[in-house]
Amino acid sequence: MSIISDNLKYLRKKISLTQEQMAQQIGIKRSLLGAYEEGRADPRISNLLKFAEIFDLSVDQLIGANLTEGNNAISFSKTAERSSDNLKVLSITVDKNDKENIELVPQKAAAGYLNGYSDPEYIEELPRFQLPVLPDNATYRAFEISGDSMLPLRNGTIIIGQFHENVINLKNGKTYILVTKDEGIVYKRVFRYADNPELFCLASDNRQYSTYDVHGEDIVEIWESKAFISMEFPDPGEEDEFTLKRLADIVLDLQQEVIKLKDR
Repeated sequence: MSIISDNLKYLRKKISLTQEQMAQQIGIKRSLLGAYEEGRADPRISNLLKFAEIFDLSVDQLIGANLTEGNNAISFSKTAERSSDNLKVLSITVDKNDKENIELVPQKAAAGYLNGYSDPEYIEELPRFQLPVLPDNATYRAFEISGDSMLPLRNGTIIIGQFHENVINLKNGKTYILVTKDEGIVYKRVFRYADNPELFCLASDNRQYSTYDVHGEDIVEIWESKAFISMEFPDPGEEDEFTLKRLADIVLDLQQEVIKLKDR
């Protein structure tokens, strides 16, 4: 931790703002503010000026004096409502220009990710890269998938996902990387239950794998798939054959569901 990181965290809490609220006032993402407060990134001068204005301090005070101790301690009378949500703060890394990196979670690191996803030091050790084609108004992470449950994407394919903070953002039929308490990191197609919004059905595109349910409270992180990187080029004929088979299986499943509904 540094003086500026300690000061920012201390001052934000003194005026009773959440990281989300403070980030909105500065005009940055909450994950970047988290990086500032954890000492993993230093604010640009433009952001320092915004912090100084909000706290009614000089930039010199923010970066040069420990405002949490002794005669330098700052007191505020201003308060703000605390956020009612309980969303976790995502650990990220940034480059020298404050641009968020895309951290890669390889297969060999997947087991440790469930314990280290919120540990800044663990995230710091992951490989990282940039993809300029992705919109810069979101946070991304890459995961190397294992197995063949999501054919035609094969073992070793890297899925790049966009971070979502809440299960309410999960959309029917979309594919996601989910970090779950029981299953670890999984890449699945997600479906909601109309009669139970807290329960989700996870399905594989390879119909040889059975679907299973997961409760929203057991989902630790949500990454909506946005792109993939693969060292294997698909065989057009094989992909067409697989797509037709998958569509036939989906139609069959829907027919069975209609029959069940009629029997009720």
